Amino acid sequence: MFHYTVETTKTVDEAIGSLEESLKEDKFGILWHLDMKDTLQKKGFDFEQPYHVLEVCNPQAANHILSQNQLVGYFLPCKIVVYQDNGKTKIGMPRPTALIQMVEDESIVEFAQDIEKRLKACIEKSI
Repeated sequence: MFHYTVETTKTVDEAIGSLEESLKEDKFGILWHLDMKDTLQKKGFDFEQPYHVLEVCNPQAANHILSQNQLVGYFLPCKIVVYQDNGKTKIGMPRPTALIQMVEDESIVEFAQDIEKRLKACIEKSI
């Protein structure tokens, strides 16, 4: 499966706040926050579903991996989405281990596994 997704009983805003805290504890920063609902409504579309895309980065990890293989930059920064689906709040991300397979460089698989483990832990702390 290309993604990792969990449900939470928190509201979308509560989940984002909790996620921001857990990411910060693991030295990930949110570089960009897209409120898809707001953006689409401003463009004239009737999109009512809360849907947020957070682009997150750990600068030390990004520097390390880009020094090894610049193709990984196609996947950076990492994305985490927080959205509402049928009244339930979900938090998810594309799995770094799934994405890294497209680069076809076995030397960086272990690195992707570590980042995935850390991001999953941040998400799990947020639910």
